[in-house]
Amino acid sequence: MKVYPLESMTIEEAMEKQFQIVECITREFEGHEFLAGGDLGVVPSYNKPVTTAKVERVIADIFHAEAALLVRGAGSAAIRFGLHSMRIGGETILIHNAPIYPTTKASLAMLSVKTVVADYNQPEEIIRILKEHPEIKAALVQYTRQRPDDSYELKQVIQKIKENSEIPILTDDNYAVFKVKEIGVECGADLTSFSAFKLQGPEGIGVIVGRKRYIDLLAKESYSGGMQTQGHEALAVLRGFVFAPVSLAIQAQVSEECVKRLKKGEISGVKMAFLANAQSKVILVEFHDKIAEAVLLESEKLGAAPYPVGSESKYEVTPMFYRISGTFRDYDRELEHRMIRINPMRAGADTVINILKQAIKRVG
Repeated sequence: MKVYPLESMTIEEAMEKQFQIVECITREFEGHEFLAGGDLGVVPSYNKPVTTAKVERVIADIFHAEAALLVRGAGSAAIRFGLHSMRIGGETILIHNAPIYPTTKASLAMLSVKTVVADYNQPEEIIRILKEHPEIKAALVQYTRQRPDDSYELKQVIQKIKENSEIPILTDDNYAVFKVKEIGVECGADLTSFSAFKLQGPEGIGVIVGRKRYIDLLAKESYSGGMQTQGHEALAVLRGFVFAPVSLAIQAQVSEECVKRLKKGEISGVKMAFLANAQSKVILVEFHDKIAEAVLLESEKLGAAPYPVGSESKYEVTPMFYRISGTFRDYDRELEHRMIRINPMRAGADTVINILKQAIKRVG
C-alpha cells in the first residue's frame, strides 16, 4: 500500500506555534482577564459574552484570518454552519471523489445539497469538472486523507479551484490543525472548520475561521443565549490551543519511531506498517493473517483505549488501538480483517510496541 501522510510540524516548529499563540493572547487580553473565569450571557453590543468575543479575535489572529466564531456541536456543526453560511441549501457543491465522512454526509443531506465529484489528486480533472458543471456553487475540501491513496496538497487544490471559478471554498481541517504549518484559510480557503475538542479543548465546541461576511451571518443567526459559547468555555478553547501543537508534534514523532521499528521486523506477525492520515495521523499495522479483530480485543486488556472519545481529546492518554476508519473500510472492505490503526496519544514508542507484541502473542 502506498500512502501519502501529511507532513507534521517538528517539535521545534510546534514550539514556535505555541509561542505565537501566546503572543496573540497577550495582544487581546490583560493579564487578570486571562486568569479569570470568563463572563456569561448575551452581553449588549456583543450579543455574546465579552470573553468569547475576545477569544474569537485571538483565534482569527492566530490563523491570520478576518474573523472567527465558536459554535456548539464541535467540528461537525462547524462544517454544517460553514456550508450554511455560503447559502448552498438545495444547490450543488464540488467534493472529492472519495467516501464522505459520515457526519459531513449527514450535513449535506440536511441541507439538501447535491454533489459533483472530482478527483482532487488530479488537478486537471478539477478544472474539467468546474467547466462542465457551471451549477457548482461551492467546494468542500477535507484536509486529511479520505482514501488510502490520496496524495493531493490542500493548497494546490484551493489554487486550482480559485483560478478556474469564483465559488467559495470550505475546508474541513479536523485532525490537521496544529499538526501542519498552515490551515485551510491560510492556504486561500474562504472558511475553515474544525473541532476544539480535538485540540485539548472543551467538549462540543467547534471553530469556524475565515471571511468576515460568512461569519457575521452566522453570528447574527445565532443570537439566542443557549447557542452562545460561554466565556469559560472560550478560555478553555484557547488554553487547549496553547498545549496542542507540541503535544501533537511529540505524538507524530512517536508514530514515526513505531513505524520504523515495525518495518525492521521487531514484532513477528506484522507484515507491514505505514504512517497515514486516516483520519487522524496514525500508524496502520497490517498483519500476515486476518487477526485484526482478535488483536484489538487483547489490546484493550493490556491497557490500550478501544475507541476514541474526541480523537486526541484531553481525555485520551493511553494509546488507542482501533479498527481502520470508516472511509478506509469503504475503500476496501478486506482491510478491516488484517489491519488496525494505532494512535500513540500521549504514550511513548516502547509502550505502543509492547502492547502490540503481547496482543499478537496472546492471539497466536
